[in-house]
Amino acid sequence: MLAAAASVKPTAAVAATAKPAFKPLHLPPLPAAGTRPLSLSVSARPLYRQEHVLATVAVAAAGRSDRAASPAPPAATADGARPVEIASPGEPAETARRARIGIYFATWWALNVIFNIYNKKVLNAFPYPWLTSTLSLAAGSAIMLASWATRIAEAPQTDLDFWKALSPVAIAHTIGHVAATVSMAKVAVSFTHIIKSGEPAFSVLVSRFFLGEHFPAPVYFSLLPIIGGCALAAVTELNFNMVGFMGAMISNLAFVFRNIFSKKGMKGKSVSGMNYYACLSMMSLVILLPFAIAMEGPKVWAAGWQKAVAEIGPNFVWWVAAQSVFYHLYNQVSYMSLDEISPLTFSVGNTMKRISVIVASIIIFQTPVQPINALGAAIAILGTFIYSQAKQ
Repeated sequence: MLAAAASVKPTAAVAATAKPAFKPLHLPPLPAAGTRPLSLSVSARPLYRQEHVLATVAVAAAGRSDRAASPAPPAATADGARPVEIASPGEPAETARRARIGIYFATWWALNVIFNIYNKKVLNAFPYPWLTSTLSLAAGSAIMLASWATRIAEAPQTDLDFWKALSPVAIAHTIGHVAATVSMAKVAVSFTHIIKSGEPAFSVLVSRFFLGEHFPAPVYFSLLPIIGGCALAAVTELNFNMVGFMGAMISNLAFVFRNIFSKKGMKGKSVSGMNYYACLSMMSLVILLPFAIAMEGPKVWAAGWQKAVAEIGPNFVWWVAAQSVFYHLYNQVSYMSLDEISPLTFSVGNTMKRISVIVASIIIFQTPVQPINALGAAIAILGTFIYSQAKQ
């Protein structure tokens, strides 16, 4: 029937009045039984090349934003259709990185506030900063050794070159840690942190004269309110003490060197920020212990400990444990942040962190603050904000 229908011819009248809308379709005859069936192939032009899609999907799955590995898609296909645009995978990764840094900073600041409160309580009852500094490093070393032994954290793979590169970092960290604790023992927590808010100025000067880095003029001008605010706060401090002031200044300089050396030492290393600080604590403990014994000594420690326990009670032991543990935790988180950022950004974050420490210490310890002293602190902190904007 199909063959008969296909062979029907139009009448002469119809053929004379109109042209056919389509050509006659001639179908092949049906195959006989037992023969190979007819294979019908249909070809269609793709909107874009299949190998480009596979390459793009592979790049996106690997989390790479580099599209150089896959060929560029054509501007348009032969039939005018354009290829489908695929969003760059680098944007979500950058957003996640910034969120992670924000969490690190918030945790770092909260732990630092808790440490400073307990540290000042301990120093008020037990004014021996060398032993207090030693206990902080000892607690952190014990925590990390236990974490490695129980496999809660993976132990780092280190060699002699790693420990050699860590040595200047450990020396700077030890000096900065002891100097800050000495300052805390002599003056109010708020005053120590107001002086330590000048750390970006030290960071810029060290980077300029020791590392040969150059900064635009707005960065240098932004240091003026930082320095001026710190000076105004120091002059108007009610309980000013030269030893406490110099301790904060020395701590600023030492920690700037520590941050710069740490960033350089962490480049190209497989040791994470957490394990890097653990190794740093252990080496600093070895460096500090003989100096602590020489400066204060076990006899002085024993007498002071008995006096503090008699005045405070068992809570004093918990204060010492808390300040030691929280010191390690906040520094550990700060080094996890240093994995992601530059030393200058680290210094800015460290300064902004002091706002919460200053406010919390004034409230908890009811530190008397003159209006001109508060103005100096505000100018220094504002200068830090201006500095961060100029640096960007």
